Amino acid sequence: MLRQENVLLKRALRTASSFANIVGRSRVMQALFDLIETVAPPTATILVTGESGTGKELVARAIHVNSLRRDHPSWRSNCGALPETLLESELFGHMRGAFTGAATTKKG
Repeated sequence: MLRQENVLLKRALRTASSFANIVGRSRVMQALFDLIETVAPPTATILVTGESGTGKELVARAIHVNSLRRDHPSWRSNCGALPETLLESELFGHMRGAFTGAATTKKG
């Protein structure tokens, strides 16, 4: 019984903490929580967009915590703070010689 209780408590703790920093109980927020739970398990790359101050990083963190990759590092970036060419290179990589300063091939 102790083992079963331990498993149930760990499961409840993981579920409770996965949205711990996101506040809201409205239908829209419940729909967001449902969407996070839907998109998190697949291993696809996810781009979270939205207005400044809307909690995009909190959503990204919740997706990661609910994903199968939760034990691995996640990568988040403020795309608005990066010049367009650097962002393109970081996301998609580049071939050696593709532009001035591209001395090596870089995987995105």
